[in-house]
Amino acid sequence: VQVPTTLLSQVDSSVGGKTAINHPLGKNMIGAFYQPQAVLADLDTLDTLPDRELSAGMAEVIKYALLGDADFLQWLEANMAALMARDKALLAQAVLHCCQMKAAIVAQDETEQGARALLNLGHTFGHAIEAEMGYGNWLHGEAVAAGCVLACLLSERLGSLKTEDTARVRALMRQAKLPDAPPVFAFERWLAHMRHDKKVESGTMRFVTLSALGRAVLTPLDDVQILRDALQPFISD
Repeated sequence: VQVPTTLLSQVDSSVGGKTAINHPLGKNMIGAFYQPQAVLADLDTLDTLPDRELSAGMAEVIKYALLGDADFLQWLEANMAALMARDKALLAQAVLHCCQMKAAIVAQDETEQGARALLNLGHTFGHAIEAEMGYGNWLHGEAVAAGCVLACLLSERLGSLKTEDTARVRALMRQAKLPDAPPVFAFERWLAHMRHDKKVESGTMRFVTLSALGRAVLTPLDDVQILRDALQPFISD
């Protein structure tokens, strides 16, 4: 039985059976799939969370909206202030909706051979941020928030997302008191971390990008220049 006590674990990591540990080369690199008999999420535990932890969990909530539910995205935009004020009824709706979305995807693809990879929206960039900055200096949700913004910027470069869509995502991240931009470091460091991502296939990096807000796709990317262009504001000399 799994009993998640943070918003992040209630909406994401408690569902799906992943059990993994970090490695210096990357996040969640060593592990297995082992499903619990039940997951018990008690929203009263969220009252114990520091505001920063609540925000970190909200990053994963926003991620679900971005990857698969434009209506949920609008709902979050309308209700974010109340969610951050810990409105229990609204938090219950958000947690339930995210769990339903993840359960439906995991039921199709338990071991992440296809559709489940879309749940990694923002995580290729996010894991790079965590590895570069040191695990814990950026909370996982904070890194995912910045990673989702970078996924939007990459999608812009690929011609599949509008600039105003990215601006909308950044505004929502700010509403949730999350970073809307990553830290700055050398492109070679970005690249080194992302080449260790679990979605790399036959040497080709694969990113979860957006064809629209609420619609994610898995995109192979061989052209490193496109990646450099997307990351340019966040690359040190």
